[in-house]
Parts: sequence; structure tokens; C-alpha cells
Amino acid sequence: MARLLPISRALHVCLRTLAPSVPSARSYISSMHQSAFRDNLLRILRTEITYECEYRPPKPPAPSFGPFSIEDNPGEQWVRLRRQISSTEDLKVDATMFDGAAPLPENLSKKVDALESGGARLHISLSVEVSKGESCPWVLQFVCSAWPDALDVEKVFPVARDSMPLRPYMGRNFKELDDELQEAVRGYLEDRGVDDDLAEFLHGYMANKDKAELVRWLTKVKAYVEK
Repeated sequence: MARLLPISRALHVCLRTLAPSVPSARSYISSMHQSAFRDNLLRILRTEITYECEYRPPKPPAPSFGPFSIEDNPGEQWVRLRRQISSTEDLKVDATMFDGAAPLPENLSKKVDALESGGARLHISLSVEVSKGESCPWVLQFVCSAWPDALDVEKVFPVARDSMPLRPYMGRNFKELDDELQEAVRGYLEDRGVDDDLAEFLHGYMANKDKAELVRWLTKVKAYVEK
């Protein structure tokens, strides 16, 4: 046993010398893997940015549409349109980016026709507010749906300017109202420029905004990964 002790001690010293290098090797391999994943992500991000900017670049956003001025803050998913109707009446429209689509028809031939004509009909939600200045304690609000070629009214209800009940009565569903009343409400909005033409414009505007926001998002992600 005495003759084996030197060998045992030598082996023990050798293992103690090698032990610290094992975690170091693992750390090196892990770092290499992380670097490879990072480089691959950056490569894909740069490719996507190049494609979006060169092959279908977004256009500068329109500052107005007819009598409406447009407020568009980069990075937000909605825009605001304003119009002064008269010295005592103002109109405000808040429009979301695309937030849904109409389902495709169940009939196969109609579904094929829908796909060939451009696919699903995308949806934009609108909140329209008509106000008559500080002298009037109420504003009139409309909830609308903007389709590529049409604008539908969903709700009409007055709102107190200073306060709003927790669960306000918002009236009946618009389509449940008398047909003559529906036509009168549509005419009221159309007279103020909230019509099918506005819906068509917003779809083109939001399609362009979607491109611009995508490029902005890709660029921010790339900048973060590069740090």
C-alpha cells in the first residue's frame, strides 16, 4: 500500500489541476452557442429589413385627407383624424390598425372567388366623436366598422363631457333601430365626411402604416440584439 500512495497522490494532484478547466470549457462552448444564435438572429433581421425597405418600402404618411387633419404617432396602433365642422362643432375620429377580418364564405366557390379578389376583408374599428364646444355638456359618439369599401355604424350614444357612468346605457344595436332612423344617422355622418370614402382611405393608410411599423419594430429588435 505504501508504494501506491505516491501514484494516488499524483492522480489527485492531476485531477485538481484539470477540474477548473471543465467549467471553463463548458462556459466557452455555451458562449460559442450564444454567439451563433445571436449572429443568426441578426442575419435574419437584416435580411427582413432589407426586403421590407427595398422591395415594398412604406410611403411617407399622408398628413391629411380632405378636410381631415391626421395625427399619427410612430409606434402606436391607432391614428386620430380631426375636422372643424363649424365655429361651434368639432369632429374627432380615432381609428385602429387592422384588428380583425370578416370570415370567408363557407361555400367553396365563393371562398375561391374571395381569395382571388384579394382574400379576407380586413376590419378597422372607429370611434367617432362630435362635440359642440364647452357650452354643451354632452358629446355624441359613434362606434363604427371600416371595411375596404364600406363603413358600418354599430352604436350611437351621448356621453357626458365631464363624467361617464361605470356602465352607461349605449342604446340598442344600430341594426335593431328603425330603418328610417338608421338612414338618418348615416346621412348625419356622411354629411360630416365619415363615409365609405373615408373607410377606403383608412384601409390604404393603415396598410402603409403596418409596413412602416414593421420596419420600425425590426430595427429596434436588431439594435437591442446588437448591444
